[in-house]
Amino acid sequence: MHNVPTTDDCRLSTVKIDSHQHFWKFDPVRDAWITEDMSAIRKDFFPQDLKPFLDEAHIDGCIAVQAVEAETENDFLLELAAQYPFIKGIVGWLDFTAEDISGQLEHYSQFPKIKGWRYVLQGNPKRDLMLTPAFVKNIGLLGRHNYTYDILIFPDQLQYAAQLVAQFPQQKFVLDHIAKPDLKNGNFSEWTSGIEKLAQYENVYCKVSGMVTEADWSRWEAADYTYVLDIVTKAFGVDRLLFGSDWPVCQVATSYSNVKNMLDQFYTDFSQEDRNKLFGGNAVKIYEL
Repeated sequence: MHNVPTTDDCRLSTVKIDSHQHFWKFDPVRDAWITEDMSAIRKDFFPQDLKPFLDEAHIDGCIAVQAVEAETENDFLLELAAQYPFIKGIVGWLDFTAEDISGQLEHYSQFPKIKGWRYVLQGNPKRDLMLTPAFVKNIGLLGRHNYTYDILIFPDQLQYAAQLVAQFPQQKFVLDHIAKPDLKNGNFSEWTSGIEKLAQYENVYCKVSGMVTEADWSRWEAADYTYVLDIVTKAFGVDRLLFGSDWPVCQVATSYSNVKNMLDQFYTDFSQEDRNKLFGGNAVKIYEL
């Protein structure tokens, strides 16, 4: 007997979710990564600033991802989510290099809006930090609370990510920004092989996000992304891809609508069912929104 979709199933399948964006109150010292050439985002960004873009793109909700490497960031995002119901989930920050984060995980488990965690690995001088005993141990604690883990890395770290996820076949991992391929120079060899290897692990999902900031900010065009989008779509399949704007960071190169339109254009020939998965259904499922 076939299961007949319920009204709720049908409704959720068409919910549109931006799976990756940020909020912050700008601090020039703390936020030193926002350099002078990124003047477009050297200011505050709050939910009321994002909402018009979501409405224009017919996006129903978003997932707020940590932008500050401190536990205070979790409280900041929880306060915003309590005020703005369109924030459907939070990916917070914890120190995965600490000896044991079980106490923090237990504390935050009382807040259902927190869906997962991220530790910024991309710029760390120890490129295989994610394979150190403390980090691995802490990843192993996430399953107790059904948390996801967002992987933020550069292409040279894809090999270590594959070694990490291989140890946790039941843990949900989400690769941020398709691992930031070198779109500016077109050096894709290491990235391509790394993506194909990582995607073999079916517990790994991938956010189609963050690409415009890896290209030439002033001269990119939609066609520049065809190769990398072809690779990740073939490697992960539409059931494991999630749309993310990376707003407001995307604004150093373009607008929210241009990011959304570029992906709309690339996936225009896909079935409506597959587009629904990419632009919301997968995020609902993976983050249990």
